[in-house]
Amino acid sequence: MRTKVIAFILIAAAGSAVFVFQRKKLNGRDQLRTVAVESGPIVEAVEATGAVEPLNRVEVRSPIAGRIDQLLVEEGDKVAAGQIVGWMSSTDRVAVLDAAQAKGKDEFARWQDAYKPTPIVAPIAGDVILRNVVVGEQVGSSAIIYAVSDRLIVSASVDEADIGRVKNGMPADITLDSFPDKTVGGKVFRVLFEGKNVSNVITYMVKISPDRVPANFRSQMTANIKLILRRKAGAVLLATSAIKENRDGEKTVLVPGPDGKPSRQAVKVGIESGEMTEILAGLKPGDQVFLQSKRYSPQAGPATSLLSLGRRPGGAQPGQTQPAGGARRNRKAAAPGS
Repeated sequence: MRTKVIAFILIAAAGSAVFVFQRKKLNGRDQLRTVAVESGPIVEAVEATGAVEPLNRVEVRSPIAGRIDQLLVEEGDKVAAGQIVGWMSSTDRVAVLDAAQAKGKDEFARWQDAYKPTPIVAPIAGDVILRNVVVGEQVGSSAIIYAVSDRLIVSASVDEADIGRVKNGMPADITLDSFPDKTVGGKVFRVLFEGKNVSNVITYMVKISPDRVPANFRSQMTANIKLILRRKAGAVLLATSAIKENRDGEKTVLVPGPDGKPSRQAVKVGIESGEMTEILAGLKPGDQVFLQSKRYSPQAGPATSLLSLGRRPGGAQPGQTQPAGGARRNRKAAAPGS
């Protein structure tokens, strides 16, 4: 008798757990959260990463082997084409001046005036982005003294799946990792023809000219770029997760029906930007729409009776055995047909 009571309690506990689980599952399916249709700007864009770099980077090299006497500009300074940016002495001049200096100031001054230094000249106008030597340093012929950039641009690496949508002249938004709260506008001015294969992923470089080059731009800074395909200021917007597509390709949403229950409604969509989608027809700002994390299905009927969950075929309960007489009667009933 005690065994039967324990078995019954275990069955009831297991049944209750299943019942609670099913209720939670059903409630989770029925309790859909609503969101409101909004109005605001939306952008459809190709997103890419890249870097700030010079459009043209020219290295200023030493015209001769010798020693650096003077450096007249620093990184960040602007220079003009043909401007003298430093002076240096050839190897022979260095030897003569060092010998003259040992003989006294007058001898040194005489040879300084007689043996002129060699100028270092900027080949283009632009910004000095690199100073590679210090005064007094011995350098060889063609050593890099400075690097000059005519202007800074942004190069973006675009996946081959998106490169067909990128055109010269299309607008772009540029945000630097170093200054994520500042966005600079720009335009695409060149799409390179040769791609790069990195780990079996083909990308193409896209050159973007900023509308203005802010003072915080530095060569090799990492940039996040949005290449703008379409932009609308006052669009009717809905969370993308609230929109589903049926087998016919029709976009639908769930809206509260007259009885408050979800009702399926078709909508026409426009620009899609990841989290938000433009609604062209079917909804207006302020309408409430159900979010659909899963496919909606009506609540199921009542669960099976708790006491029947643990029954064995033939009516025997776990922990119980069928009466021997019943088993014999079943065998006798089956005998004529066997």
